[in-house]
Amino acid sequence: MSTLQEKYPAEIQAILSKYPVEQARAAVMPLLYLAQRQEGFVTKGTMNEIAELLSISVTDVASIVGFYTLYYDQPGGKRRIQVCNDLPCALRGAQEFLDKLCDNLGIRVGETTADGLVTVESVMCLAGCDKAPVFQVQTGEGLSYHENQSVESAMALVESWRKDARSSQDADKK
Repeated sequence: MSTLQEKYPAEIQAILSKYPVEQARAAVMPLLYLAQRQEGFVTKGTMNEIAELLSISVTDVASIVGFYTLYYDQPGGKRRIQVCNDLPCALRGAQEFLDKLCDNLGIRVGETTADGLVTVESVMCLAGCDKAPVFQVQTGEGLSYHENQSVESAMALVESWRKDARSSQDADKK
């Protein structure tokens, strides 16, 4: 038995039960989401496991991870800030926002802060062009959306995460 199946047997069974056996491949995305909860990204081993579980090729699984911006095959920060940077958002200042946010964090787009807390990415279309700059934050718990942002408001959010992380570390020491 493999790691994913050992850790989440009930969840896997619940996911698979939603699909007819001949359409099991349709469970690939929920299984990837489940797998990503474990480490914040999907390992090659887990992609192999999902492929075996669904009787599809590893290439099929990897292509989904590579296509969708909510799946990762590499580690990143505990929180991933995904800034929409398509043309309508760029016209409302998204590129300048993205550049300044990264400057304030001391990283470039695609990098993770030294404390391992934040990775900043550029993505296409978060369906909030009229409220740009807009970004979504992905964590193991899910997504949150932040519209009409300024660098200051985004940095205040990051600082609140850092404060929470410090509080959590202090509590663990006690």
